[in-house]
Amino acid sequence: MSAMIENPVLNSPYDEPREHFVIDDNGHPTGATAPGRRPSQSFVPIAVQRKGRGRKATQEALDFGTGERIETNDLVNEIRRDVTKWRMSGQYPHVTPISRKLLAHWADESRDNRVLFCQREAAETAIFLAEVAGRHGYTDWRRRLASTNDEFNRGLPRIALKMATGSGKTVVMGMLIAWQVLNKIHAPRDARFSSKFLIVAPGITIRDRLRVLQPSDPGNYYKLRDLVPADLEGGLDRAQIVITNYHAFLPRESKEFKGIAANTKKLLRPGESPNVFKETEEAVVARVLRDFGSSKGEIVVINDEAHHCYQDKPATSSETSKEEAAADADARVWFRGVAAVAKKVGVKHVFDLSATPYFLSGSGYNQGTLFGWTVSDFSLMDAIESGIVKIPRTPVDDDSSSDQVSYLHLWDHIGKQLPKRKGLKVTLDELPLPEVLEGALFSLYRSYERAYDHWQRELEPYGETPPVFIVVCPNTAVSKLVYEWIGGWELNDEATPSDGAVRAGNLELFKNFDDEGRALGRPRTILVDSEQLESGEALKDDFKKVAAGEIDAFKTQYRLDHPGADAEKITDEEILREVMNTVGKRGKLGAQVRCVVSVAMLTEGWDANTVTHILGVRAFGSQLLCEQVVGRGLRRRSYAVNDDGRFEPEYANVYGIPFSFIPSDKPTKDPKPPEPTLHVRSLAGREHLEIRFPRVEGYRLELPDPDLVFDPSNAPKFVIGASEVPTWTESEGIVGVVERDEMRDLSGVRNQAIAYKLAEHLLTRHYQDGGNLRPWLFPQLVDIASRWIEMCVVERDGRKAAALLALTELRGRACEEIVNVIQQYPDSKRARARAVLRAFDPVGTTGDVSFLTRKKAIEVQKSQVSHCVLDGPSGGNTWEQILAQLCELNPRVAAFVKNDHLGFEIPYVHNGRSHSYVPDFILRLRQVDGEKIHRHLIVEVSGGQKSPGPTREKAKTTRDIWCPAINNHGGFGVWGYVEITEMVTAGDVLNKAITSVYADEPIIGDPDLLDDNFDLQNV
Repeated sequence: MSAMIENPVLNSPYDEPREHFVIDDNGHPTGATAPGRRPSQSFVPIAVQRKGRGRKATQEALDFGTGERIETNDLVNEIRRDVTKWRMSGQYPHVTPISRKLLAHWADESRDNRVLFCQREAAETAIFLAEVAGRHGYTDWRRRLASTNDEFNRGLPRIALKMATGSGKTVVMGMLIAWQVLNKIHAPRDARFSSKFLIVAPGITIRDRLRVLQPSDPGNYYKLRDLVPADLEGGLDRAQIVITNYHAFLPRESKEFKGIAANTKKLLRPGESPNVFKETEEAVVARVLRDFGSSKGEIVVINDEAHHCYQDKPATSSETSKEEAAADADARVWFRGVAAVAKKVGVKHVFDLSATPYFLSGSGYNQGTLFGWTVSDFSLMDAIESGIVKIPRTPVDDDSSSDQVSYLHLWDHIGKQLPKRKGLKVTLDELPLPEVLEGALFSLYRSYERAYDHWQRELEPYGETPPVFIVVCPNTAVSKLVYEWIGGWELNDEATPSDGAVRAGNLELFKNFDDEGRALGRPRTILVDSEQLESGEALKDDFKKVAAGEIDAFKTQYRLDHPGADAEKITDEEILREVMNTVGKRGKLGAQVRCVVSVAMLTEGWDANTVTHILGVRAFGSQLLCEQVVGRGLRRRSYAVNDDGRFEPEYANVYGIPFSFIPSDKPTKDPKPPEPTLHVRSLAGREHLEIRFPRVEGYRLELPDPDLVFDPSNAPKFVIGASEVPTWTESEGIVGVVERDEMRDLSGVRNQAIAYKLAEHLLTRHYQDGGNLRPWLFPQLVDIASRWIEMCVVERDGRKAAALLALTELRGRACEEIVNVIQQYPDSKRARARAVLRAFDPVGTTGDVSFLTRKKAIEVQKSQVSHCVLDGPSGGNTWEQILAQLCELNPRVAAFVKNDHLGFEIPYVHNGRSHSYVPDFILRLRQVDGEKIHRHLIVEVSGGQKSPGPTREKAKTTRDIWCPAINNHGGFGVWGYVEITEMVTAGDVLNKAITSVYADEPIIGDPDLLDDNFDLQNV
């Protein structure tokens, strides 16, 4: 009997798990917890039904019983210990500077968009194996992996990163790409790194979703998830990324044989295999990698949902189902494709990501055997205990007379009563649904109604999409019956001529027809063949006939959403794929879908986080299939942490799939609903409220060159006469013609031109600094040269000062004379602050803000950004709210913005370490009449909860270094800084600070660090 567990979330999602539930020998939790991380083990947890054990089943009980042998994954656990030791040693030693900077960025606890621990651990493990293992006292795990890969993978350098469904594998892919490409840019000859990536997905859904890994994509994860420090972002553009699905490895018909009839081919190659008309292996690789162009070098392969990619053993005597045989065939295509890429161009690394990296039945290996090259593991139980995924709840008891729980082992009760053939034409009048299936649908629907009521009451007002109910069917015949039973159908089959009559659906919230029998403009229930959509094949006619109404409805909606677009050119398959992929996504085609009836299994990558209920109407031959189907409902809806820094538990109710963690034989108290999401964004029409700001990554103190002072008191006269300057020269040989060369006439040359020539000579010959010119000295040198010509040059015998232009030797002597009369006073200049701006994005703006938040926020009018988000506890920071109101009311404030998701940071140093300070507000002041510059005020609202040491250092750096550095720059207007520590006097302090900015008082920076000639008219 499992112990009562009220809340299975034990750990923070951002830190290494600190405790886990103790499991007994039967796989049941004892209710006690043990300190530390759960060891990696290979077993699939299944709820043990309590049928016949009494009637006191308790749905809160967490049951991991499996009845299977539990094996410890020694390799994973040993590598995990080494990685933990390396991580805890501080500052990630023994890696490249780029890798260390990335690792520190991902681990930064002060980040606004923190990286989950499971994501960090996966990336850390890959980096550790590539850069640290085998050196510095650590075991060389690469040798053991090489031996395993020789045995299983033809030597392909594969490592598998096991991460539970919903834990963010796509983010890890982005981290791996950034690590590789940024290191390759900074160390082009380092053979460990590459800038070319081939990402292989199991289907079109994931392939399309993975476009967020392209740095050029507007929604790329590098920016959205803040995966790369700002000063390294520009390097991502050097990455070459090809994203494809494994079907691309299937040989296509060769170009020269396209359009040729099958009989003609037989005549051309009698008795030969049809494969002779298809691409060669080299041609397939060339086609898949054609976007790489002519660039050479090994590539990095990333396999998403990599349990579909393995090399099977030779056929064994064990029987396999058609489904298992098809899965094995797919795995061979995928594996052979990657192997062909390695053979043709070379592969540096292969990173496999999967929640279930196990061999399937029919592979020749024991079903459920973990891939031997798995190096990290964040299991589903780890994810549940860290709150990263929803907790699946399945039935564990009922009052039927059967020995089995009917709605858990649903297929055992209904499988023989449903059609087996895909194309069978049958209606509900001819073959009603089995009573047990109807009962399961009604039962699970009643639970859905409660979830829908909660959504309607709490979340719909904020634009959230409704909860989603999914049904997984084995074939089109069954899916047609279930789809029509749920949503209703028109009587238009051949046996019953259509007269416009409609049979109503049985589940009110999922009906596709209104009470008058009219089809709804946007169907609530859709039918999709996920298997065919993933392969890219055309949908079968029988399926299109069933879904014709919804296809037409969505084409109509597409025309409304995209005026001017020709919806007829969009195929039915493309529309249905878009609908399926956007279920639960606001503003998208599938946003309002409530029920999805799927033919075959909903594929990996279908990542709607609004799924709350799943019904399996099919056989589940393996626990892997159970986990993969249940995984479609495990993505969380809310990622807001509670006061303990943890996620609140969320649940998904599951019938018909014998897989469980949380038994659910009776209703439980609903978990606390998440706060609704608010979209904070820059608003159109408020461009006049834009605030632009510098992105600073550091500072430097510049000691200006001392002034050059011309001292004529001891300057000798410089005579230009006949003895110094000949006007002509004759050249004569022993024999031949005499040649006479006369100096060109320079009588019209002005002294200013001579001065310029002398200044050029002085700058290039006498005033270089370590070989570097100092062009800012040129104006001073021109002035000194002009004065020297006027005061020191004496012209005789008809010779002119212009001779200095023609005679290099004379000009050289003149410059030496000038140098001798120039005085320098090195102590006359003080240091000036200079800002070092980010190389790739030096300017930030309030014009491109867009993020979701569940924090308390208030609408604001004087800001280009829609809301001011309040920090602090759930009630929000009332100090920040007061300051926002003061800004709204102050007539001298033209615009303001809360510094949230702006990327406005001020670097500073505290206790010898570099930090980034994020001030609270930026204010832009109204311009004074006749003044063209913009004046700004940075405002920090400091409460007593802030540490005094860092707070003082932040304020000092901002006011005394950042402000003068930016004000010296001249391109961002004038900036000042003020800290408000008491809200009672906040209005007075703010007004005084604004006055000081207008008056250019020290609030705008340490005067000693401002330029001597700081001129506001030139700012």
